[in-house]
Amino acid sequence: MKRICRAVMFSEYGEAEVLRVAECEVPEPGPGQVRIAVRAAGVNPIDWKIRSGVMAAVMPVRFPAVPGVDVAGVVESVGPDVTDVAVGDEVFGKAVSGSYAELALANCDSIAAKPAAVSWEVAAALPVAGTTAYHAFAQLRLAQGETIVIDGAAGGVGTVATQVARHRGLTVIGTAGPPNHDYLRSLGAIPVSYGDGLADRVRAVVAGGVDAAVDASGRGSLSALVELTGNPDRVITLADASAQSLGVRFAYGEPDDMRGILAEAMALVAAGTIRIPIAHAYPLTDAAAAHRDSQAGHVRGKLVLAPI
Repeated sequence: MKRICRAVMFSEYGEAEVLRVAECEVPEPGPGQVRIAVRAAGVNPIDWKIRSGVMAAVMPVRFPAVPGVDVAGVVESVGPDVTDVAVGDEVFGKAVSGSYAELALANCDSIAAKPAAVSWEVAAALPVAGTTAYHAFAQLRLAQGETIVIDGAAGGVGTVATQVARHRGLTVIGTAGPPNHDYLRSLGAIPVSYGDGLADRVRAVVAGGVDAAVDASGRGSLSALVELTGNPDRVITLADASAQSLGVRFAYGEPDDMRGILAEAMALVAAGTIRIPIAHAYPLTDAAAAHRDSQAGHVRGKLVLAPI
């Protein structure tokens, strides 16, 4: 008799209400994979974009689909050829079977060890934000002493990217609404308000100019960021589908050394160099509410599903 577990699923594109908790067969790990008993799952903007269908042209799904990539939990089973991860290990990373579930699959090269002192919620909040920030910075080839604008710096990716940039010796101009300006200062960023007139506001606070920019918000800032840097090659967007028309790169793909980056980012979290505020933790049954909050924007820090 096959084992059954619970997972959040959607069988059609639509608003958050298409999400439902249903029973499904327990996934079996293949070669190089592990099955994780999920303790927490991160919620990212890409999750609701996939669910709504706006990403269907580039990231289609097979229905019924389980959302989510960020995962933290305990290894329950290992697949063939797995020698460096064992049953009982506490891990975090990226799931390949959807992380909004009681059980999820992950490739061994996409997970790393979770320190005992780091909570499940924080561990689940790190993978996408951390690897996205590292990947974007690698493409921009940033050097110590440069100045970078991070648009949407108070969000999940922006929060991590800001702190990684400061750790690397960069000056960070972070955009957010005025209620989040003190928060950005606490991360080491110089805050400015987003929206019309962004380029002028940035110039008013940084006399030496801007070397690079990361758009983590997708709210129409690319023209201003290209103007500030003087070159679309010095701008990376994580969220704006209009990037190609401006010559800006969309940060597709994954870094080559996923496990190494996860371990490095987690070491900074464990040391207190990076902190990841959890804006809200929802039970698995409230995944729709998590999506609505993420889609509304203005979230400070990360949203997670926990405990699962």
